[in-house]
Amino acid sequence: MLKYANPTYFLRLTAAVLPWLWGAAGLTLGLGLYMTFAVAPADYQQGETVRIMYIHVPAAWLSMFAYTVMTLSALGTLVWRHPLADASQQAAAPLGAGFTFICLVTGSLWGKPMWGTWWVWDARLTSVLVLFLIYLGLIALWNTIEEPLKAARAAAILTLVGVVNIPIIKFSVDWWNTLHQPASVLRMGGPAIHPTMLWPLLVMALGASLLFVCLHLMAIRNEILRRRLRRLSYLAAEAADHGLEPPVEAGA
Repeated sequence: MLKYANPTYFLRLTAAVLPWLWGAAGLTLGLGLYMTFAVAPADYQQGETVRIMYIHVPAAWLSMFAYTVMTLSALGTLVWRHPLADASQQAAAPLGAGFTFICLVTGSLWGKPMWGTWWVWDARLTSVLVLFLIYLGLIALWNTIEEPLKAARAAAILTLVGVVNIPIIKFSVDWWNTLHQPASVLRMGGPAIHPTMLWPLLVMALGASLLFVCLHLMAIRNEILRRRLRRLSYLAAEAADHGLEPPVEAGA
Protein backbone atom coordinates (compact mmCIF):
# COMPACT_ATOMS: atom_id res chain seq x y z
CA MET A 1 0.00 0.00 0.00
CA LEU A 2 2.96 2.31 0.53
CA LYS A 3 3.45 2.77 -3.21
CA TYR A 4 -0.04 4.31 -3.48
CA ALA A 5 1.08 6.98 -1.01
CA ASN A 6 3.97 7.95 -3.29
CA PRO A 7 3.05 11.09 -5.25
CA THR A 8 5.15 10.02 -8.26
CA TYR A 9 3.39 6.64 -8.45
CA PHE A 10 0.02 8.39 -8.02
CA LEU A 11 0.78 10.67 -10.97
CA ARG A 12 1.68 7.71 -13.18
CA LEU A 13 -1.36 5.70 -12.14
CA THR A 14 -3.85 8.50 -12.66
CA ALA A 15 -2.30 9.43 -16.01
CA ALA A 16 -3.10 5.88 -17.15
CA VAL A 17 -6.65 5.60 -15.79
CA LEU A 18 -7.99 9.13 -16.30
CA PRO A 19 -8.64 8.82 -20.08
CA TRP A 20 -10.75 5.71 -19.43
CA LEU A 21 -12.60 7.37 -16.56
CA TRP A 22 -13.32 10.45 -18.67
CA GLY A 23 -14.66 8.23 -21.44
CA ALA A 24 -16.88 6.31 -19.01
CA ALA A 25 -18.13 9.56 -17.45
CA GLY A 26 -18.95 11.08 -20.85
CA LEU A 27 -20.78 7.98 -22.09
CA THR A 28 -22.73 7.55 -18.85
CA LEU A 29 -23.77 11.21 -18.66
CA GLY A 30 -24.74 11.16 -22.33
CA LEU A 31 -26.88 8.06 -21.80
CA GLY A 32 -28.35 9.57 -18.65
CA LEU A 33 -29.35 12.77 -20.42
CA TYR A 34 -30.90 10.78 -23.27
CA MET A 35 -32.90 8.71 -20.80
CA THR A 36 -33.89 11.86 -18.90
CA PHE A 37 -35.44 13.60 -21.90
CA ALA A 38 -36.37 10.72 -24.22
CA VAL A 39 -37.23 7.79 -21.92
CA ALA A 40 -38.37 9.12 -18.55
CA PRO A 41 -42.01 10.23 -18.58
CA ALA A 42 -43.37 13.48 -17.21
CA ASP A 43 -44.84 13.26 -13.72
CA TYR A 44 -48.63 13.20 -13.51
CA GLN A 45 -48.57 16.02 -10.92
CA GLN A 46 -45.33 17.92 -11.59
CA GLY A 47 -45.33 17.64 -15.36
CA GLU A 48 -42.07 18.39 -17.17
CA THR A 49 -40.56 20.19 -14.16
CA VAL A 50 -39.82 16.77 -12.64
CA ARG A 51 -36.84 16.52 -15.01
CA ILE A 52 -34.99 18.92 -12.72
CA MET A 53 -34.80 15.92 -10.37
CA TYR A 54 -32.25 14.21 -12.62
CA ILE A 55 -29.78 17.03 -11.98
CA HIS A 56 -30.83 18.02 -8.47
CA VAL A 57 -30.72 14.60 -6.82
CA PRO A 58 -27.25 13.54 -8.11
CA ALA A 59 -25.91 16.95 -7.10
CA ALA A 60 -27.37 16.52 -3.61
CA TRP A 61 -25.86 13.05 -3.28
CA LEU A 62 -22.44 14.26 -4.41
CA SER A 63 -22.52 17.28 -2.13
CA MET A 64 -22.59 14.86 0.80
CA PHE A 65 -20.28 12.30 -0.81
CA ALA A 66 -17.60 14.93 -1.40
CA TYR A 67 -17.71 15.86 2.27
CA THR A 68 -17.44 12.19 3.21
CA VAL A 69 -14.30 11.97 1.06
CA MET A 70 -12.96 15.04 2.85
CA THR A 71 -13.71 13.48 6.24
CA LEU A 72 -11.77 10.32 5.37
CA SER A 73 -8.95 12.48 4.03
CA ALA A 74 -8.95 14.51 7.27
CA LEU A 75 -8.52 11.28 9.24
CA GLY A 76 -5.69 10.37 6.89
CA THR A 77 -4.02 13.70 7.66
CA LEU A 78 -4.41 13.64 11.44
CA VAL A 79 -4.20 9.91 12.21
CA TRP A 80 -2.24 8.16 9.48
CA ARG A 81 -0.19 11.11 8.19
CA HIS A 82 -0.88 10.01 4.62
CA PRO A 83 1.14 12.26 2.27
CA LEU A 84 -1.74 12.60 -0.19
CA ALA A 85 -4.56 12.97 2.35
CA ASP A 86 -4.47 16.74 2.68
CA ALA A 87 -4.15 17.09 -1.10
CA SER A 88 -7.25 14.92 -1.49
CA GLN A 89 -9.14 16.99 1.05
CA GLN A 90 -8.12 20.28 -0.48
CA ALA A 91 -9.02 19.05 -3.97
CA ALA A 92 -12.48 17.83 -2.91
CA ALA A 93 -13.61 21.06 -1.23
CA PRO A 94 -14.24 23.20 -4.37
CA LEU A 95 -15.94 20.24 -6.05
CA GLY A 96 -18.20 19.70 -3.05
CA ALA A 97 -19.02 23.41 -2.98
CA GLY A 98 -19.85 23.32 -6.68
CA PHE A 99 -22.20 20.35 -6.39
CA THR A 100 -23.83 21.88 -3.30
CA PHE A 101 -24.39 25.14 -5.19
CA ILE A 102 -25.98 23.21 -8.08
CA CYS A 103 -28.17 21.40 -5.55
CA LEU A 104 -29.35 24.67 -4.00
CA VAL A 105 -30.01 26.38 -7.36
CA THR A 106 -31.87 23.46 -8.94
CA GLY A 107 -33.80 22.96 -5.70
CA SER A 108 -34.97 26.57 -5.86
CA LEU A 109 -35.91 26.21 -9.53
CA TRP A 110 -37.85 23.05 -8.70
CA GLY A 111 -39.40 24.47 -5.54
CA LYS A 112 -40.89 27.59 -7.14
CA PRO A 113 -43.51 25.81 -9.31
CA MET A 114 -44.08 23.02 -6.76
CA TRP A 115 -44.13 24.94 -3.47
CA GLY A 116 -44.85 28.43 -4.75
CA THR A 117 -41.62 29.86 -3.32
CA TRP A 118 -37.93 29.90 -4.15
CA TRP A 119 -36.80 29.23 -0.59
CA VAL A 120 -38.09 28.15 2.80
CA TRP A 121 -36.09 27.78 5.99
CA ASP A 122 -36.94 24.14 6.56
CA ALA A 123 -34.48 21.64 8.04
CA ARG A 124 -33.27 20.10 4.77
CA LEU A 125 -32.70 23.38 2.93
CA THR A 126 -31.05 25.07 5.90
CA SER A 127 -28.68 22.17 6.60
CA VAL A 128 -27.62 22.04 2.94
CA LEU A 129 -26.96 25.79 3.04
CA VAL A 130 -24.84 25.23 6.17
CA LEU A 131 -22.89 22.58 4.24
CA PHE A 132 -22.22 25.08 1.46
CA LEU A 133 -20.96 27.63 3.99
CA ILE A 134 -18.69 25.00 5.57
CA TYR A 135 -17.19 24.31 2.16
CA LEU A 136 -16.56 28.02 1.61
CA GLY A 137 -15.04 28.33 5.07
CA LEU A 138 -12.63 25.46 4.42
CA ILE A 139 -11.58 26.93 1.07
CA ALA A 140 -10.99 30.30 2.75
CA LEU A 141 -8.99 28.60 5.50
CA TRP A 142 -6.61 27.01 3.03
CA ASN A 143 -6.13 30.34 1.27
CA THR A 144 -5.56 32.20 4.53
CA ILE A 145 -2.89 30.02 6.18
CA GLU A 146 0.30 30.12 4.14
CA GLU A 147 2.05 27.20 5.87
CA PRO A 148 0.70 24.04 4.11
CA LEU A 149 1.06 21.71 7.11
CA LYS A 150 -0.70 24.11 9.47
CA ALA A 151 -3.45 24.71 6.93
CA ALA A 152 -3.93 20.96 6.43
CA ARG A 153 -4.24 20.28 10.16
CA ALA A 154 -6.60 23.18 10.76
CA ALA A 155 -8.78 22.20 7.79
CA ALA A 156 -8.81 18.56 8.93
CA ILE A 157 -10.03 19.51 12.40
CA LEU A 158 -12.74 21.81 11.01
CA THR A 159 -13.82 19.09 8.57
CA LEU A 160 -14.22 16.54 11.36
CA VAL A 161 -16.27 19.03 13.39
CA GLY A 162 -18.51 19.81 10.43
CA VAL A 163 -19.23 16.18 9.52
CA VAL A 164 -22.04 16.18 12.10
CA ASN A 165 -24.05 18.12 9.51
CA ILE A 166 -24.11 15.18 7.06
CA PRO A 167 -26.48 12.92 9.07
CA ILE A 168 -28.57 16.01 9.83
CA ILE A 169 -29.04 16.56 6.08
CA LYS A 170 -29.78 12.89 5.46
CA PHE A 171 -32.31 12.36 8.25
CA SER A 172 -33.79 15.86 8.50
CA VAL A 173 -36.89 14.78 6.57
CA ASP A 174 -37.46 12.01 9.13
CA TRP A 175 -36.69 14.03 12.28
CA TRP A 176 -38.65 17.21 11.44
CA ASN A 177 -41.58 18.34 9.36
CA THR A 178 -40.22 19.65 6.07
CA LEU A 179 -41.49 20.34 2.58
CA HIS A 180 -39.15 17.67 1.27
CA GLN A 181 -40.52 14.18 0.80
CA PRO A 182 -38.90 11.28 2.71
CA ALA A 183 -36.24 9.14 1.06
CA SER A 184 -37.62 7.45 -2.06
CA VAL A 185 -34.57 5.58 -3.43
CA LEU A 186 -32.47 4.34 -0.51
CA ARG A 187 -35.23 3.19 1.82
CA MET A 188 -36.51 0.10 3.61
CA GLY A 189 -38.79 -1.85 1.33
CA GLY A 190 -37.08 -0.73 -1.86
CA PRO A 191 -37.34 2.39 -4.03
CA ALA A 192 -40.66 4.21 -4.21
CA ILE A 193 -39.97 5.57 -7.71
CA HIS A 194 -41.27 3.84 -10.82
CA PRO A 195 -38.51 2.11 -12.82
CA THR A 196 -39.11 4.41 -15.81
CA MET A 197 -37.91 7.29 -13.61
CA LEU A 198 -35.57 5.36 -11.33
CA TRP A 199 -33.21 4.05 -14.00
CA PRO A 200 -32.53 7.44 -15.64
CA LEU A 201 -31.93 8.85 -12.16
CA LEU A 202 -29.45 6.08 -11.29
CA VAL A 203 -27.61 6.47 -14.60
CA MET A 204 -27.34 10.22 -14.09
CA ALA A 205 -26.08 9.65 -10.54
CA LEU A 206 -23.44 7.20 -11.80
CA GLY A 207 -22.35 9.63 -14.52
CA ALA A 208 -22.11 12.50 -12.05
CA SER A 209 -20.13 10.31 -9.66
CA LEU A 210 -17.66 9.37 -12.40
CA LEU A 211 -17.36 13.06 -13.25
CA PHE A 212 -16.55 13.81 -9.62
CA VAL A 213 -13.89 11.08 -9.54
CA CYS A 214 -12.25 12.46 -12.70
CA LEU A 215 -12.25 16.04 -11.43
CA HIS A 216 -11.03 14.97 -8.00
CA LEU A 217 -8.10 12.97 -9.38
CA MET A 218 -7.13 15.81 -11.71
CA ALA A 219 -7.29 18.31 -8.86
CA ILE A 220 -5.05 16.10 -6.70
CA ARG A 221 -2.57 15.83 -9.58
CA ASN A 222 -2.57 19.62 -9.95
CA GLU A 223 -2.01 20.05 -6.22
CA ILE A 224 0.95 17.65 -6.26
CA LEU A 225 2.52 19.50 -9.19
CA ARG A 226 1.81 22.86 -7.56
CA ARG A 227 3.61 21.75 -4.39
CA ARG A 228 6.56 20.46 -6.38
CA LEU A 229 6.81 23.76 -8.20
CA ARG A 230 6.61 25.65 -4.90
CA ARG A 231 9.36 23.51 -3.41
CA LEU A 232 11.58 23.85 -6.47
CA SER A 233 11.07 27.62 -6.51
CA TYR A 234 12.05 27.81 -2.84
CA LEU A 235 15.14 25.63 -3.35
CA ALA A 236 16.14 27.58 -6.46
CA ALA A 237 15.88 30.87 -4.58
CA GLU A 238 17.89 29.42 -1.69
CA ALA A 239 20.55 28.09 -4.10
CA ALA A 240 20.76 31.46 -5.82
CA ASP A 241 21.39 33.14 -2.49
CA HIS A 242 24.36 30.83 -1.92
CA GLY A 243 25.65 30.92 -5.49
CA LEU A 244 24.77 27.25 -6.17
CA GLU A 245 23.15 25.48 -9.11
CA PRO A 246 19.35 25.21 -8.78
CA PRO A 247 18.08 21.68 -7.94
CA VAL A 248 16.22 19.45 -10.40
CA GLU A 249 13.17 17.55 -9.16
CA ALA A 250 13.39 13.81 -9.75
CA GLY A 251 10.55 12.52 -11.88
CA ALA A 252 9.35 16.02 -12.72
